[in-house]
Amino acid sequence: MTLSRRRFLAISAVGSALPVAALGQSVHHWRGVTLGADASITLAHPDAPRIVAMARAEIARLEDVFSLHTPGSALNRLNATGRLIAPAPELLECLSHCATLYRATDGMFDPTVQPLWVLYARHFAGTTNAALPDRPALKVALEQVGFDKIRLNPNELGLRPGMALSLNGIAQGLIADKVAALLRAQGLTDVLVNTGEFAALGRAPDGQAWQISLRSGDDLLPDRVALQDAALASSAAQGISFDGEGRVGHILNPITGLPAPKRWKLVTVTAPQAWLADGLSTAFCLMNRNQIAQTLQAFPQAKIERLIG
Repeated sequence: MTLSRRRFLAISAVGSALPVAALGQSVHHWRGVTLGADASITLAHPDAPRIVAMARAEIARLEDVFSLHTPGSALNRLNATGRLIAPAPELLECLSHCATLYRATDGMFDPTVQPLWVLYARHFAGTTNAALPDRPALKVALEQVGFDKIRLNPNELGLRPGMALSLNGIAQGLIADKVAALLRAQGLTDVLVNTGEFAALGRAPDGQAWQISLRSGDDLLPDRVALQDAALASSAAQGISFDGEGRVGHILNPITGLPAPKRWKLVTVTAPQAWLADGLSTAFCLMNRNQIAQTLQAFPQAKIERLIG
């Protein structure tokens, strides 16, 4: 599988007790790895080391809930056994958001697509074969897909045999929301959290809205999106590909089992919450303009910022 759009985490924040001009003076910087990629936190605040430690701990805690790459995560335990007793509140919250998106997108957003994803990953592993998985294999995988097949209960989550979840189309945004909320609770009023999706509070150090640069493929777009007290997420059907030539994108249609068409090179959505922008941008890669417009009627505060074909 080829990764062409690397996710990273970056947090920039100014404490409410400080003027924005204070950024650059007594600023605390941290760099490391989290969410499986490069991470950085830049924070101007009298109690910066403690707050940075809190943010790092929150990210690690949420990885233990949502990550497919953390062996003992709640998500991996659910996928492995088909059952999870006393699920974490954050997992229940995320699945509630998934249900909202599943209904609003007529099933185009569906976290139970993981069996399809595994089929494609195995099919293209170590081969230059350009052909898609055959129809019988797709049929078997599709029988394991369907959000309405999940047993959702505050005390227990249940999956049918063969089912598995991936929260990659929403969890990055939800983590951005959670980290931004934590920093706001610590008195920070001007914050930009970037987990690959953005959650912006207040303003940038220059007193203006945070300016978000976007890429379409390898090209940096000339104009930026101004973001203030809102969230932004982008998706690209070919951003990650299963084959080495980049022809088979990673966003799969949970209804047909086929990859998203090469209709959109970039879909960027703004919304009040990053989880919503994240989920919508993913689903919109599978939709035409009319379907996108119809879906947005259910989310009047969400907006398409870029739709590049």
